Amino acid sequence: MATMIDPTRAEQLPRFNADLTQCSVSGLSSGAFMTVQLHLAHSSMFVGAGIIAGGPYRCAESFRAASFIAEDAYVQNALFVCMNPLIPQAGPNPERLVAMARQTAADRLIDPLHHLADARLYIFTGSEDKVVNSSVVETTRRFYELLGVRPGNLMFVGGVPAGHAILTTNLEDNPLDANRPPYINRLPAGSRMQSWDILEHIYEKLNPPAERPGGRLIRFDQREFFDGDSRASMSDFGYAYVPQSVLEGAQCRIHVALHGCKQGYNYVDLVSGRPDRTNMPPYGNRYITTTGYNEMADRNDIVVLYPQAEGIDDGRTQNPEGCWDWWGYSSPSADQPDYYSQHAIQIRAIHGMLQRLGGR
Repeated sequence: MATMIDPTRAEQLPRFNADLTQCSVSGLSSGAFMTVQLHLAHSSMFVGAGIIAGGPYRCAESFRAASFIAEDAYVQNALFVCMNPLIPQAGPNPERLVAMARQTAADRLIDPLHHLADARLYIFTGSEDKVVNSSVVETTRRFYELLGVRPGNLMFVGGVPAGHAILTTNLEDNPLDANRPPYINRLPAGSRMQSWDILEHIYEKLNPPAERPGGRLIRFDQREFFDGDSRASMSDFGYAYVPQSVLEGAQCRIHVALHGCKQGYNYVDLVSGRPDRTNMPPYGNRYITTTGYNEMADRNDIVVLYPQAEGIDDGRTQNPEGCWDWWGYSSPSADQPDYYSQHAIQIRAIHGMLQRLGGR
């Protein structure tokens, strides 16, 4: 049985015998948008990605003329191009975004794009998703196809009548077609955890998941990876599930699991910029402990890294729902955003965590 979290302390993220050329990443919603960004930024490290209800790279910069002020333009793009376009034709243009990705790589802000050819991708959209329209997720598939991902490596799932959520087999989770927090929905009886399908598609031959994980769930101090800068909109703590075999020295792979908006361990509604602790929703660490990643990782020498974003709504950073940055709120300058590059504060932080887990 997994070792319980010690509520009295947060340790330093440990070093393990991890192969940093065999990393993978997946995420839901804002975590899915960040999955695409992290994948392109460091594609030499990632063998695959799982994208649940997420749009293509730099989607929020689709139409800069949406507003005179750059920051407002990116927010409007995020809402009305990248999440719910009025018609599919008003959604993101994958050809234009591919051109932007190629220029970003030419500017050496992300890894060379040739690494993507062999990547294994799982892309999912629920047909009842009312938050990120399925037409947007379909452009994510087209984006990767245009970048040369081999057709046999790309699994696109779009026929499930699911709402906006990661899907589980937990009886206590929302109905399958729900579009509400905590954005964890229940599949019909006899189904499998969605996280298992993601990991099996990326890594192909895996052992069956453990019935009860026997490793350790680690709480670590995230602040060293973003220097405690509030601009990062990241929580004090992150989490990692480590199988017992890895604790004993086995070589491992790392999977980064990125939660969506309102899913961080300490999510709380912000009212006028202040946390409403009295009415704090009881979401807790459900994404970390109940979405199935740990069970599959336990039998396959995979460390699951759970970085945590945090809601901030002040004069400097406007991210009240605790989303990962895919429209530029963490950039030093709205006129010159860096949220999509290796220089982005959140991407640098997660990359630093991976380097630490790899013993560096």
